[in-house]
Amino acid sequence: MSPADVTIDLINGITVLQYAADGALLASERDAVELVNEAFNAHAQLVAVPVERFDDMFFHLSTRIAGEFIQKVVTYRVQLAILGDISEHVNTSTALRDFVYESNRGDHVWFLADESALRERLS
Repeated sequence: MSPADVTIDLINGITVLQYAADGALLASERDAVELVNEAFNAHAQLVAVPVERFDDMFFHLSTRIAGEFIQKVVTYRVQLAILGDISEHVNTSTALRDFVYESNRGDHVWFLADESALRERLS
């Protein structure tokens, strides 16, 4: 990641590493490891990534990309917030809709509309 790809913000006492919408697509377990390393280097507890940064196949659960990516992030105890509209994907996949619902009930991975929804979640 280049410095232009990420910013660091403090939201209600939580250090958040925020990825820019423009930048390389995140599409592999290796990308998840790089995200975790960026979070550790920034001393961030949570990483916020716009949906635009994920390869479209991420949202097709049968590819296992999302599962492998998220598992890597959760293993290293980094919270992940995926920000943006994924309604097109959710409307065509019951499995993804259920996955998003269950994720949002937990503390590790959230699918949220935008940064303001993240701020509200962290308040």
